[in-house]
Amino acid sequence: MSGTAPYAGDIDVLTAWQQISEDPKAVLVDVRTHAEWSYVGLPVLNHPDREVLLVEWLSYPDMAVHGDFADRLLQELEDRDVAADSAIYFLCRSGARSRHAAIEMTRRWSGPCFNIAAGFEGDLDDALHRSSCNGWKHAGLPWRQF
Repeated sequence: MSGTAPYAGDIDVLTAWQQISEDPKAVLVDVRTHAEWSYVGLPVLNHPDREVLLVEWLSYPDMAVHGDFADRLLQELEDRDVAADSAIYFLCRSGARSRHAAIEMTRRWSGPCFNIAAGFEGDLDDALHRSSCNGWKHAGLPWRQF
């Protein structure tokens, strides 16, 4: 993608859901850790031929950034014959890691790369709990246990 913007932008979960649902070429990439997928759950796309790609941005327990993140994701996209101009929507717990992933992939991908701003669990509420004020789960979007 050319231009000066580091990525296509931040969007809320409901907008992301609508755009992914309406665009059969769109891809949802969950960049959380394997531990998060296992214990917190996974987003689901309600179409039998579509799956969420799981590609860690960081790895638990050291939480170091995968230097080969873009290469691994590009290989996943190639393995699935994803068109190079397809929109990619990145999701993490609250929108921080997925923003970095969107910026990184914008350098390597022709299509737009979006960050789902509130992520899977959303921001902390006043009691320091997630999934109670925003995010994928709070919005009632489909998800399942790993």
